[in-house]
Amino acid sequence: MNTADLFNLFLLISSTIGFGLSLIMFFSKYGKDKSLLFLSLMILSISLNNFQSWVLVKNLFQHKFMLDYIQIPWHFMIAPFFYTFLMNYLDIANKQRKILNYYIFVFAVMCIAQISFVIYYSDKGTKEELSYSYEKYTSIEEAISLIGSLVAFIYSFIILRNREDLFQKILSFDNLKWIYNFFKLTSLAYLMWIFALVMKFSLDFSGFLFSYYPLRISTTIIILYLGYQGFKYIRILKERKDIRKDIVEEDYQPKEEDIKEQQKNALRYEKQFLDIDLHIKTNKKFLQPKYTLNNLSKEIGLGASTLSAIINNNAKKSFVDYINEMRVEQAKKLLLNTKYEGYTIASIGLESGFNSKSAFYDVFKKHTSQTPLSFKKSKMALKES
Repeated sequence: MNTADLFNLFLLISSTIGFGLSLIMFFSKYGKDKSLLFLSLMILSISLNNFQSWVLVKNLFQHKFMLDYIQIPWHFMIAPFFYTFLMNYLDIANKQRKILNYYIFVFAVMCIAQISFVIYYSDKGTKEELSYSYEKYTSIEEAISLIGSLVAFIYSFIILRNREDLFQKILSFDNLKWIYNFFKLTSLAYLMWIFALVMKFSLDFSGFLFSYYPLRISTTIIILYLGYQGFKYIRILKERKDIRKDIVEEDYQPKEEDIKEQQKNALRYEKQFLDIDLHIKTNKKFLQPKYTLNNLSKEIGLGASTLSAIINNNAKKSFVDYINEMRVEQAKKLLLNTKYEGYTIASIGLESGFNSKSAFYDVFKKHTSQTPLSFKKSKMALKES
């Protein structure tokens, strides 16, 4: 198997994976969500583009019909689908331009223009002349597609980078780091696309296929990255919104035994600590991942060092352990709540106030000597026995 055969196989495998991921997303529990729908359409567009390239390289359809070389410009739709996904994921689709409609119109025009070109030139030269003319035409079309795609891609990044004021709500659920990583990855893919297109023109539209090999690899990586990360974070976002809605609606009511315990220990506990404890629990401050002594200091009106001493003397633990203990207790309730039976551990941990899944696991195990999953299984087993 030579290099060309290897990359052709790579195209087929990557497109097959993309088709599979698109179907999984579409028929998943959250398949009707607009952000997931447009993400799956983006992956589908990349996959169709790769599959079409494989079909053309393998000469499966050429010279068998009047429309010998029709190449649908799927690459033109990739960036606008991503833009629409991003606007829906950030929940600002109603506040931004709906550019997808314009791109669909131009896409349709490009397809019609290409069919018209093939029909008009189909009997105006030799097979070699027609092949050259069509390759030249599609290269110009690809250059237009590249420019249009870059416009949508850059516009998406400008909104993400400069308009955080529009999507503060989403930032409380997701720091969007995975989307920024996607932009870095895709920027490299665009550079490879520019290189491939420049080589195509430089080589006079023949013998240029090698220049597209790096681009095909990068698009496969994009498919895998988006398929995994996108589905994962959209699911976590939906689950966290459901959990948070219930948490916010739930008022903190001290249990009768807690009140008796506080009265019993009133002489031992300082009134200030009881006020601090009530403030944090009533306002669910422990659910904020970046909640610090300085935050508490501004809210209570006491110095950070004073607060630290009060908590250490009364709770017999540091502020971090004191807050984390509340987060662990919140996580326990969510883990054992049958309403969240099918929810991910990550969603539960993040909505309990931890800033990452790994931090949740480490702190939970420190406080309970069990992982969240083993805790859940053991409690469920006891309940069933």
